[in-house]
Amino acid sequence: MPKKIAIDTYARIIAEIGRQSAGIGMDALHALVKDVISRRSLQRRLAQFVAEGQVVREGKQRGVRYRLASISGEAGITLPLLLVEASAEVYVPLSPEGEEIRAHVRQPRQMRTPVGYNQGFLEAYYPNETWYLPVELREQLRLIGTPPDDERPAGTFARNILNRLLIDLSWASSRLEGNTYSRLDIQRLIELGQAAEGKDALETQMILNHKAAIEHLVNEADLVDFTPYTIFSLHALLSDGLLADSSACGRIRHRPVDIGGSVYLPIAMPRRLNELFRITLSMAKEIRDPFEQAFFVMVHLPYLQPFEDVNKRVSRLAANIPLIRHNLCPLSFIDVPERAYVEAMLGVYELNRVELLRDVFIWAYERSCQQYLAIRQELVPPDTFRLRYRQALSETVKAIVLHRQQPTREAVSAAIPSSVAKEDHDKFVKLVFEEFENLHQGNAIRFGIRPLEFAAWQEKAK
Repeated sequence: MPKKIAIDTYARIIAEIGRQSAGIGMDALHALVKDVISRRSLQRRLAQFVAEGQVVREGKQRGVRYRLASISGEAGITLPLLLVEASAEVYVPLSPEGEEIRAHVRQPRQMRTPVGYNQGFLEAYYPNETWYLPVELREQLRLIGTPPDDERPAGTFARNILNRLLIDLSWASSRLEGNTYSRLDIQRLIELGQAAEGKDALETQMILNHKAAIEHLVNEADLVDFTPYTIFSLHALLSDGLLADSSACGRIRHRPVDIGGSVYLPIAMPRRLNELFRITLSMAKEIRDPFEQAFFVMVHLPYLQPFEDVNKRVSRLAANIPLIRHNLCPLSFIDVPERAYVEAMLGVYELNRVELLRDVFIWAYERSCQQYLAIRQELVPPDTFRLRYRQALSETVKAIVLHRQQPTREAVSAAIPSSVAKEDHDKFVKLVFEEFENLHQGNAIRFGIRPLEFAAWQEKAK
């Protein structure tokens, strides 16, 4: 049986709850939507709806029922949230083409024609000749996304705002997958290593996976590119501990998948998948404009569905590769409405049309730039010494942990790589001590230290 990939459960769940004026229990609701969502995922989704105020939870224990929240109209008439006019819907500004695509994908599934992968969609694209983003739009995005000091080495701007980016992008990207962690929960997890109480372990794992993948992109900005190795690495980091078959992490899928809520059927043959995967990346690598490159990847990686799961997450982070490398403002997807993103992807899957996703991309990037504008203005000058020796610093910290040593001056001095100039040794040792003062399980991955390795060192250090 092909594996289901939940993609558009929002409208279905809300609609079923809206039909029950007296509310509906978990068992009854799951019986109505079990064809598109598991019970555990439904519980997470309902918790999210309750937290956002869209759904009201009433009763206790087995008597719990869910009903739509109500709002008051101007005439004092109480209407269910589902019936609010479309103009009040949380969405992004749409072009006429985007509105047309949205209208199509909102039709019942039975009214949409089943389609398979269209290779002609990819073949019609010629790098640096075909443009999904018009030149005026690319110039506008570059204008708002370029920091004043963009001549620094690749990844400098992203490293300067890394702490904020880790929280924002981990939260926003995970939320688009139905994760119910709040932004504050994620901040505690990333900065303090504290998992939120009452959350599914898989949700916690998803956040930590995003953190590891983002750090990889930023710390290796001068090395990552649109190569199979980079994308496989991204998938391995993002899917770690989340797939039933752990061997599927970081490799082309070997079984068919279908997409819940969509009439699109992705390619099933691994050999053809692998060929098209490499062609897609080769084309992406040829694109010279970083914004066009980012958008191309957001379109064609999910459309191909090269992995068993986590395809959209990979595409969202991969879209940041050219932005980070060119020292542009990264794309955090902060505040992007889930329904808008889902329907935009359906437009790509079923119609091979990119206009709705382009509307989402433009709004999301402008929002990201607004988010980081104040931060950019307040940035302190980067520590050039740390920047110069960041690889040596990582190697030294990791070596001491793997050898289960105390970070004494002798141990640190013995572990200093030859790339560190002798006249810099004293300052380098102080830098290593600073890192160990702030080292904990939640941030050890920055140095390539895995949780079990950190735990073994911590136990020995007691």
